[in-house]
Amino acid sequence: MELKVMSFEDGNASGSVDLPDTIFGLEPRPDILQRCVTWQLAKRRAGTHKVKNRAEINRTGKKMYRQKGTGSARHGPAKVNLFRGGGRSFGPVVRSHEIGLPKKVRVLALKHALSAKAKDGGIVVVDKATIEGGKTKALAANFEKLGLKNALIIDGAAVDVGFAQAARNIPNVDVLPVQGINVYDILRRQQLVLTKAALEALEARFK
Repeated sequence: MELKVMSFEDGNASGSVDLPDTIFGLEPRPDILQRCVTWQLAKRRAGTHKVKNRAEINRTGKKMYRQKGTGSARHGPAKVNLFRGGGRSFGPVVRSHEIGLPKKVRVLALKHALSAKAKDGGIVVVDKATIEGGKTKALAANFEKLGLKNALIIDGAAVDVGFAQAARNIPNVDVLPVQGINVYDILRRQQLVLTKAALEALEARFK
């Protein structure tokens, strides 16, 4: 697949590049993409939710009243789960929500996500991701020239600091280095913007 290499400066084409079919030409499989997105979202959950059981309630352990002769039900301490202010039965505890996903499936899911974006025509290749002065207003104007409204921008090994600072104030725009590319962020944005450095890194990664 051949795409034009666009320029952030003026929005015009400055060349062309050929996308390898082994990465961008696969037939997307929704089941693999769904497995990877589920794995990502589960992995990032903190799992710090916690309730107190009856052993952790700060109340006296004394029996509420005598066993017989009151006409009421038999009860022990007031910190049991039956009473308001007592412990909670079967509540959440601190745990990890992470699930397993083989590395080969993760690699394949990334290829399928890239192929899905290529199939939908949502990939834009630019020469470099830089902006003079690091001004948000100037970068927003450049985005408008390229028709970028909801995009994930992937740069090379390091993201230009001025570009990242200018882009962080623009809604629906994410900027990541090529090491941070992932299936969830690719699918949640309408367009995927790759610099030439990012494209070369991806080709070397999947070689």
